Amino acid sequence: MSISLSRLDPNGADRSGLIEFFTGNDFPFHVRPAPWTADKVVEMIGTGAFCNDDNDSFWIFDDDLGVVGYVRIEDLNDDTPMFDLRLSTEFRGQGLGVACLSAVTDHVFETKDVKRFEGHTRADNIAMRSVFLRAGWSKEAHYRRAWPVAGHTPQDSVAYAILREEWESGVSVDVNWHDFP
Repeated sequence: MSISLSRLDPNGADRSGLIEFFTGNDFPFHVRPAPWTADKVVEMIGTGAFCNDDNDSFWIFDDDLGVVGYVRIEDLNDDTPMFDLRLSTEFRGQGLGVACLSAVTDHVFETKDVKRFEGHTRADNIAMRSVFLRAGWSKEAHYRRAWPVAGHTPQDSVAYAILREEWESGVSVDVNWHDFP
């Protein structure tokens, strides 16, 4: 399996693909879990949410399967960029997560002068939490009842990160959980 990223042109060639992707898939562990409306996607395109000075979006491409998902790299002007990764419904549960996250991580550290890269997910998203760990990321935070869930009690949110030195060496740096004297 070989995963690569292909930069999106939301206002041009990829406009209809974005609309199809977001209206044709649900995202059960995201703040907006239901498929988006076409109007919502068009609004997001119009505001520059997919591509502007602070965000850049890509199709996630598998050599054998084609486009398997989407990722937006966010906070590009900060010292710690973050991401929003979404696999198409039909490709979830097939073992693509680690390769996808690794490709995104490689892209960030190969193209940006940053020392760390961060991601968040709901605490009950066991699949994504496993992907983070298997891809060499470390859990750094647990936020109680911080992830809004429409019509339900908020879920806990967890934050993971990888440092440039960990990405370069393949060796994790311990998180100092017990630093209070």
